[in-house]
Amino acid sequence: MTTHCSDGAAPATEKTALVVESGRDIDELLTSVLASEGWTIQRVVDNQHLLALAGAKPFDLIVTGRKTHLAEDVELLRKIRNARPHVRLIILTDKFTPGDVIAAMREGAFSYFSAPFDASELAEMVRAAMAEPCWDDGIEVLSGTPEWISLTARCDLATADRLVQFLHGVRDPSIPEAEKDQVILAFREILINAMEHGGHFDASQHVEISFIRARRAIACRVKDPGKGFSLEELRHAAAGNSPGDLFSHATVRDEKGMRPGGFGILLAKKLVDELIYNEKGNEVVLVKYLDPPKTPMI
Repeated sequence: MTTHCSDGAAPATEKTALVVESGRDIDELLTSVLASEGWTIQRVVDNQHLLALAGAKPFDLIVTGRKTHLAEDVELLRKIRNARPHVRLIILTDKFTPGDVIAAMREGAFSYFSAPFDASELAEMVRAAMAEPCWDDGIEVLSGTPEWISLTARCDLATADRLVQFLHGVRDPSIPEAEKDQVILAFREILINAMEHGGHFDASQHVEISFIRARRAIACRVKDPGKGFSLEELRHAAAGNSPGDLFSHATVRDEKGMRPGGFGILLAKKLVDELIYNEKGNEVVLVKYLDPPKTPMI
């Protein structure tokens, strides 16, 4: 993959954002975040006016309004990308429909939020978009259906955070929010572990990821580009210790010349039902079982 950084946007001293009005709460939040960093904000009432302005001059960041559906915002992004192929666009929407997250990732949205969403998370993602100079080769969807998504993610924390936010945007009424949050947190720990230990946070390296939604289970597969680790090494990580003895592993690892590790794996094991590694140690599958549906799924 080739990293791209600019569409000829304004110099660093003249950062500009184009924002569709979303209501007082969101508008004030965006104003607070952007203005605090010295950005200039231009507001429009709808996507039609946004497209006209975005086609006329470059903006460093674009945020859509909550009142539109994702299909409208994706079409808008396609049109803008004809002139500005590396535009940073954050999609906001009040209505989620299946397939939205896949479409947003495929079209190269920087991030996606479906209501209800946490204002602080939106603020953090806006800050990330403001700070990230090169981003648009970070996530690539290889194939995707609502039941099975395969993609690659660049080995850096900013890409990990973007991918996790895309997952938070999924709304599936058949999955309790608490269980969804557990799966996402476990996935994040395993993903960052793969990026750090397998990819060494090298932006030229990528992690392979799959999400599978079965009737009564959710599975995530993560494969890193590294050489893997031995089961003996894992036993000397935090994951190999009992919950009441999480820190004794540090002494053993220090004696063996190994850096402390394994907390992410331990946390993931507590959040999902199964954590299965391959023989090489560079590929893992997380499984979370769901309660049988109370009503027929037809």
